[in-house]
Amino acid sequence: MNVMNYQGYAARIDYSDEDGLFVGHIAGIKDVVGFHGESVSELRAAFKEAVTDYLETCAKLGRAPQKPYSGHLSLRLPPALHATVAVKAQLAHKSINQWVSDLLDREVRA
Repeated sequence: MNVMNYQGYAARIDYSDEDGLFVGHIAGIKDVVGFHGESVSELRAAFKEAVTDYLETCAKLGRAPQKPYSGHLSLRLPPALHATVAVKAQLAHKSINQWVSDLLDREVRA
């Protein structure tokens, strides 16, 4: 998967055959911020402009811009799986958090 990133924000991109445009939205936030372009270079420039405008608008309104992800992830696991994860982490000399983080990082890069 190719992801467009700028200042900590990622873009979700679709193509509108009807309009002949790439259409994007900032991913991972509740605010709706869209942009579009006829080419990849236009789309990239529009994405950067949309992020910059979003940050400037938030500053003018006196509110913090939403961040895509906090870095906190809460999981509910069956007790037996939780126990197995804890043992695997301990055997690897890692915290559960570090063991799971390392595992997820390997998987998303595969």
